[in-house]
Amino acid sequence: MTVLDASTDDGLNSGAGGSASAPRQRRRSAPAGYGLHVEPMIGLEWSEALEQPGGPPATAPADARRAWVHRAPEPQVIALYRAVVAADPALPAPWWLRAVAAGELTSRREGFAVEDRVAKLLDARPGWIFVPWGVDGDSGYWEYMPSERALAEPGMPTTLAHTHRHPGWIDVIPVHAGRAPASIRVHGLADLRANLSRLESLRPWNRPDGTLSG
Repeated sequence: MTVLDASTDDGLNSGAGGSASAPRQRRRSAPAGYGLHVEPMIGLEWSEALEQPGGPPATAPADARRAWVHRAPEPQVIALYRAVVAADPALPAPWWLRAVAAGELTSRREGFAVEDRVAKLLDARPGWIFVPWGVDGDSGYWEYMPSERALAEPGMPTTLAHTHRHPGWIDVIPVHAGRAPASIRVHGLADLRANLSRLESLRPWNRPDGTLSG
């Protein structure tokens, strides 16, 4: 019996415009009567799909879209993602991919446009720095570095990241030391632009004993 991973479609080896390389295909023979365990293979293939090739550090989200999930034909990306979720819902995935698969974004391109519009706004604003090593296969996040001046101990500056959890697609975590406070939902680019000064002026919240957050 042959165990075949989710990328055995010959078309999966060609990326967008034939340039993207799909995660490696694997065929393995399973002994008769042996239990079929495809989850580890799917997990490995998905890790390869999210892997960023080497290159200079990205200075904007567009520069960080180097992985297979960013470049391969979108139907193939969605198909592999659905297979991954069926095997292990806890595996990481980009925010825009979760939103597209749920029907909340129309396409990967729309998700990229959300990132690019936010990047254009923040890049023109002093103090915001793009951090390219995001989690879960995402492109990265933004930190407002001047907010660290409000901390009396090492901590995290005010941070903006994209999310699939609400249709504004933007969360802001205020500057803090220790345990992170609840994130602030931003309802899209217009809301971000209108409230950017307020978000930049966030201060660490106080504990009941009067000391700063942690």
